[in-house]
Amino acid sequence: MRNLAAILLAGGVGSRLNILVRHRAKPAVPFGGIYRIIDFTLSNIGNSSMTSVAVLTQYKPLSLMDHIGDGSSWDMSGRSRSVKIFPPKTGEADWDWYRGTADAVRQNIAFVNSATSDEIMILSGDHVYHMDYRDMVSFHRKKGARVTIATIPVAWEETHQFGTAVIDDSSRIVEWEEKSPRAKSNLASMGIYVFDRKYLIALLTESKEDDFGHHIIPRALEEKVVYAYPFDGYWRDVGTIQAYWDANMDILDSSSGINPGSWRIMTNINAGGPLYDRPPVSVAGRAHIKRSIVSPGCTIEGRVENSVLSPGVVVKAGASVRNSIIMHDCIIGEGAQLERTIVDKEVLVGTRAMIGIGDPGIANAEHPKHLYSGLTVIGKRTVIPDGISIGTNCIIDPMLHAPVFPTEVKSGTSVTCSKP
Repeated sequence: MRNLAAILLAGGVGSRLNILVRHRAKPAVPFGGIYRIIDFTLSNIGNSSMTSVAVLTQYKPLSLMDHIGDGSSWDMSGRSRSVKIFPPKTGEADWDWYRGTADAVRQNIAFVNSATSDEIMILSGDHVYHMDYRDMVSFHRKKGARVTIATIPVAWEETHQFGTAVIDDSSRIVEWEEKSPRAKSNLASMGIYVFDRKYLIALLTESKEDDFGHHIIPRALEEKVVYAYPFDGYWRDVGTIQAYWDANMDILDSSSGINPGSWRIMTNINAGGPLYDRPPVSVAGRAHIKRSIVSPGCTIEGRVENSVLSPGVVVKAGASVRNSIIMHDCIIGEGAQLERTIVDKEVLVGTRAMIGIGDPGIANAEHPKHLYSGLTVIGKRTVIPDGISIGTNCIIDPMLHAPVFPTEVKSGTSVTCSKP
């Protein structure tokens, strides 16, 4: 299957990740210390010996494009293997921003037409999982399917977030519901499709419908040619702040099923970082590290417990970081205390600052569906003042400095450029 081609959809806004996607595309969000979310799909592609991949970008794609580069970090460059990045062709008479997943593929139908494989895979760039796509393609061929959808059981209370399938004894999908509030099945789509290439071309050229889940799959279902590929490994849609935090914490739990190392997840460690190799981790004599990921270039003088630290993080003496995610090149000042906090890149946390301490039951007033469990999120390159107290379920905008902050940020509130 070395000539198998794929289209990787990486253009979604990911608005439920709030300020983490203020300046980047959702698949480019750092994850698990040294990785980015898109690394999991790109690594699955490379590890499945696929040869041709089109990455469809749209929303704030620069950091994502820089990260992907020529694809060599995932062994996807050279004469026989390639990653091509396709931004939307805005400004042309017959093109516009992608209106949905199917529309995105339709606008790049030339890639599908030029592929030499009998099948085309459609993949999402914002899920955390490990899969050998060759097994799914073999299943597709064995069933004589024209469309195969990877599926996984989810909790019933989560079915409204997914397309769900009712299947018969042969795994053929007989009913399909897209994000139904009262789903008949908890067998959810993973956003991974195998299409017969010619059938996909016919579906996209015969209609102008925009979305696979809402439009294309129901149309194919009428012809009784759609099958569900069963997946029973670790998979998580990290499209919310809560799910993103949960998945990072899963890496620290050996029983969770996620293991980027054994999965052979690859990344571009040089993208957007210093033009030199990070030094080894430096741990001071009185430092304390427990059940955490501490990436290269970190300097630890204080306490780090049950946390994920990206490269270049400094935790100064007397500081404590617990149950938190700290991204690249942040500095946690002396005596600062962080609990259940997600800190974006290059943030300076002042001395004796107290963050994430308070009543976790007070949801964020502006975004109650984004922050409600006690997490606090701090935006990129913000400077947190010395001695400040910031509660739970708080959102601190990127690029802020001391004059913007009140003396205390109460639980459930936000600090923005325009509203101190």
